[in-house]
Amino acid sequence: MSTLTKAGIVDYIYERTDKNRAEIKDLVEVILEIMKSAVKKDHALLISGFGKFEAYDKRARKGRNPQTSQTITLPPRKVVVFRLSRKFRAELNPS
Repeated sequence: MSTLTKAGIVDYIYERTDKNRAEIKDLVEVILEIMKSAVKKDHALLISGFGKFEAYDKRARKGRNPQTSQTITLPPRKVVVFRLSRKFRAELNPS
């Protein structure tokens, strides 16, 4: 199993278009920046037919340091979850 990277996306698009690699890299950077800003500002990003990224606040909670077994309080934080669209889920799991 391999992981698709940002460079891999640039290469994939480069092989299928007549644009140069620098233009494609800039375009991918802009798209990712738009996605990050949407999640930060709106707390959600919906890509039809693919899925939805949602950010939400997690409250502070108690935790434990595994080395010392000391109880600590973990600070509040934001987390992002991804939910597949029904269409994409059906493609991944054909019946």
